Amino acid sequence: MIVIEIIQWILFIYLAIITLYIFVFSFASLFPYNPPTLLDIKKRKFAVLIPGYKEDDVIIEVAKDALKQDYPADLYDIVVIADSFNSKTLEKLKELPIKVIEVSFESSTKSKALNKAMEQLPEDYDLALVLDADNLMESDFLTKINNAFSNKCIIVQGHRVAKNTDTSFAVLDAVSEEINNNIFRKGHRILGLSAAIIGSGMAIEYIYFKNLMKTIKAVGGFDKEIELKTLKDKHVIEYANHAYVYDEKVQKAEVFQSQRRRWLSAQLHYFTKDILTALKYLITKGNIDYFNKAIQFSLLPRIMLLGILFIIAILSIIFNPIYYTYAWLIVLIACILSFLFSIPRKFYNFKTFKAILTLPKGFILMFVSLIKIRGANKKFIHTKHTGTSKNKNI
Repeated sequence: MIVIEIIQWILFIYLAIITLYIFVFSFASLFPYNPPTLLDIKKRKFAVLIPGYKEDDVIIEVAKDALKQDYPADLYDIVVIADSFNSKTLEKLKELPIKVIEVSFESSTKSKALNKAMEQLPEDYDLALVLDADNLMESDFLTKINNAFSNKCIIVQGHRVAKNTDTSFAVLDAVSEEINNNIFRKGHRILGLSAAIIGSGMAIEYIYFKNLMKTIKAVGGFDKEIELKTLKDKHVIEYANHAYVYDEKVQKAEVFQSQRRRWLSAQLHYFTKDILTALKYLITKGNIDYFNKAIQFSLLPRIMLLGILFIIAILSIIFNPIYYTYAWLIVLIACILSFLFSIPRKFYNFKTFKAILTLPKGFILMFVSLIKIRGANKKFIHTKHTGTSKNKNI
């Protein structure tokens, strides 16, 4: 009985700390974030890098859409990095006023594609903007990203939102994206910490990015490695909350599971790799950003946190003394409030309610992904994209 009580207290402390962490930043995200920008803003030159692996279904429309920016045409180049595209797709791409760089690897990764492309590109760019092969930018995206660089930062993450909400899993993925945007990006910037990057819709000083990418060999989670190394050097990561880029959300359970498995594996890998160094940098150099990022990798995914707290609260009502039950219920309520604070109003509708009914399945899939986590970030997993239209309302 004592052993069970000790285990319960350890579990309670861990889950309560995680809940408190997301509660603080989700509450902060309720406040507006509009950092000041300079009146006379320098127009920087962009290399818009779009690496794609077998993305023949979407890449033509994505490339055409990327050319529709309200930014000066001579100050941005669309660069499609074509890995294993068919010949017809390549012919159509080369008819567009863009740069096409063909690459081929025995084992493909996003890091390899980006490095190969930058070996061939000139160094007269100010910024590298990385997109996924399904991403669509709002017409003012480059302008807003450029403006954000006036805030003395080295990386700017744009606001990535859902391009599709055609299935319940796509809605859950879209909601999850916005929760992360508010907790790990907007909420963090409001409280003075760097925003998290995602891997697409992010812009980085070009020469810094080119040199940094030479040191990155990650198969999965290359963005996490960029983030850790950047924060370790005490650079600031900005968040452009009003610069929108549209991203395709997973539509099927099996894709959801494989994607989350890869993310969980990368998260665990970088936590074990960096936590001690981050603690050392916190103590010796006062580097809060780097330590905070390492700590983030120890957090449970939000769907798992909610599911575990719900199950424990129910069991506590049945088996625990009343004071234990109250404690667990308080943590569960705080977790639910964190979600309510960070979910945009547009998601409060019947479609989202219907998607919530699939949460138990999502929880099970996440749990299975956690069991099968070993080595998932060491293997390239291609997520096929099919949609090209912007879905501004769900």
